[in-house]
Amino acid sequence: MAERRVNVGWAEGLHARPASIFVRAATAAGVPVTIAKADGNPVNAASMLAVLGLGAQGGEEIVLASDAGGADAALDRLAKLVAEGLDELPETV
Repeated sequence: MAERRVNVGWAEGLHARPASIFVRAATAAGVPVTIAKADGNPVNAASMLAVLGLGAQGGEEIVLASDAGGADAALDRLAKLVAEGLDELPETV
């Protein structure tokens, strides 16, 4: 299973707008991805309710994971989005 550990770069954490941006990117990744707090249970990264339910705060470590083939590129893109607190996923990533 491919996995990325990253700290949440959005000051407000994965709430409201940042969660929406992340969920759209996870849905567009083309592979099933889970997200979890470092010590928590994984949830579907493409589910807005599940992501909001994590309550991930700014600076907190989360774990992105997928066991799908070719997941490394998708996880790299999502990790960059979360770590840098981007407003949208750059085309060049």
